[in-house]
Amino acid sequence: MAAPSDDLKIEDAINTTCPWSGQPIADGSLTFYRDAVVGFCNPGCRDKFEIAVHHFEAALQAKLRLEEPTGQGNRG
Repeated sequence: MAAPSDDLKIEDAINTTCPWSGQPIADGSLTFYRDAVVGFCNPGCRDKFEIAVHHFEAALQAKLRLEEPTGQGNRG
């Protein structure tokens, strides 16, 4: 999901304030999410975001697997 923070540029971030704290974003606290650079005020907030996204994505994938047809329907 995330690219190394060192490869990302603060001027490419889609936000100017940290979504967790509301503080200005900082170099070294960036991640790549859904084709966009997202900034955070510190690496701790960035890491918290990455952990949360991982949990949400895993839960969504589990839900989708449960909803998949089994393929054992009526085969005439």
